[in-house]
Amino acid sequence: MSDAVQPTAAEVRAAAEAVKTALDRHLAAVERRSGEDDPAVYEAFNQLAGAAEAYDELLYDRYDEVTPFEIPGTEDALPPYTGPEEPNALSVLIRRDYAVAEPQRLLAQAQRVEAADYDEGADGEASGTVHGALGILFGEFEPDEIASRHKEFGLEEGDSTLWVTAADDQTEPGEWLEAPFEGVDPQQVVCRFDVSTVFDDDLEDEDTAGGTRRRLTADSDGDVEDELDTDLDEDDLEPMDADR
Repeated sequence: MSDAVQPTAAEVRAAAEAVKTALDRHLAAVERRSGEDDPAVYEAFNQLAGAAEAYDELLYDRYDEVTPFEIPGTEDALPPYTGPEEPNALSVLIRRDYAVAEPQRLLAQAQRVEAADYDEGADGEASGTVHGALGILFGEFEPDEIASRHKEFGLEEGDSTLWVTAADDQTEPGEWLEAPFEGVDPQQVVCRFDVSTVFDDDLEDEDTAGGTRRRLTADSDGDVEDELDTDLDEDDLEPMDADR
C-alpha cells in the first residue's frame, strides 16, 4: 500500500482507543442487562465488533500486523432495533428446511393417518404420492411436532430460522396471507434464532442453538397419535412405485 493512503500512527492509536471505549461500554451494558435479549447489549456488541474490525484493518494497513481476536462481524448481525418499546403485537416468522430422506417411511406414516381418519380405510390416492403424503402429515401435525419427530416421518433436518418481530398494532385478518414473508423490517426484529450445520458443533447441543423448540400435540383426542407406529420396521414399509 502506498504512503499516500496508508493510515497514520495517530489513526491507529485512535482506533485502539475506540476499541477500549467500546469494551467498557459493552461490559457496562452486560452488567446492567435486563434479560437475555436486552437490546442495549446487542447494540454494545455491534459497536464493539465494528470498532475491533476497524482497528484490525488499520493495524494491518499500517504495521502489517493483526489482532488475536475473532469478533464476529456486523454484516450478519441485526441492525439496531427501532420498533416500539412496548409492542402491542408481534409476528413469529419461521422457516425450516427438510430433505425427504426416506420416502417409504413418509408414505407409510401418511397412510396410517389416512387409515385413522376414515372408518372404511384410506383410499390411498393422497397418501400414495410424496407430495400428497406431505400434505397429509403437515395438515395433521403442528410444525413444532414435525420438527421434533421428523425422523419418524422420513425427513432430515436442514437449516432453520425463527424471527420475532414487533409491531404497534396487529394486522387485519387475511391481510398478509398472499405474501406472508414479504416486507419484513429487520429493525423491527426483537430476536432471532438460527440453526445450521455451518455453525460449530458445540452449538448443536445448545438448546437448538439458542432457540427453544416447543412440542405441541396435534390432536387433543390422541386418536392419530395412538395409530402411528414410532418405530417402523423395514418390513412395514411399502415399496415405492417407481412411476411415482
